[in-house]
Amino acid sequence: MSKHGMVETENSAGERLSRASDAVRRLTRWHDDFPSPGVRFADLTPVFADASGFHAIVDCLGGVAGEVDIVAGVDARGFLLGAGVATALGTGVLAVRKAGKLPPPVISREYTLEYGSAALEIPADGVELAGRRVLLLDDVLATGGTLAAAAELFRDAGAEVVAAGVVLELSFLGGRERQGDYPVTSIVRL
Repeated sequence: MSKHGMVETENSAGERLSRASDAVRRLTRWHDDFPSPGVRFADLTPVFADASGFHAIVDCLGGVAGEVDIVAGVDARGFLLGAGVATALGTGVLAVRKAGKLPPPVISREYTLEYGSAALEIPADGVELAGRRVLLLDDVLATGGTLAAAAELFRDAGAEVVAAGVVLELSFLGGRERQGDYPVTSIVRL
């Protein structure tokens, strides 16, 4: 398959979205008060462990951007998505890591999330990012801090985030409004 062979017609993309959405709705496990009181955690592990469900998600997310040079997956479940989509698209993949997991030098960005704060990092050298077109992937879009921080990392490195994709969006938390001018695709919006 060519580097961008997964970009499809609108009808075909709709069918893939329907298959992926069905898998997410059927297989997601929900946990109340995890990791802290008041948070309802969406466990996508069963979705990713299901061969047809994972394949449908990779197919769907692979079609959300046109020409991309690299796929970036956000720590940690985004790594799974990024690797699958990058393989399907024929691009490289870059892991956006939690702070302290990469050797220096790094580009770092702090952000807030619904149950605390954190920081993300990407390499400051060793991977040429300037001028590259990035597809950014994560599992869940909640308050939007994680995805926005990851996009800012790539902007700081001179790259352009051309699209972002998530498996599940908790739209009532308003995370989409925190994103940049790149399109954001979610397989399931709640």
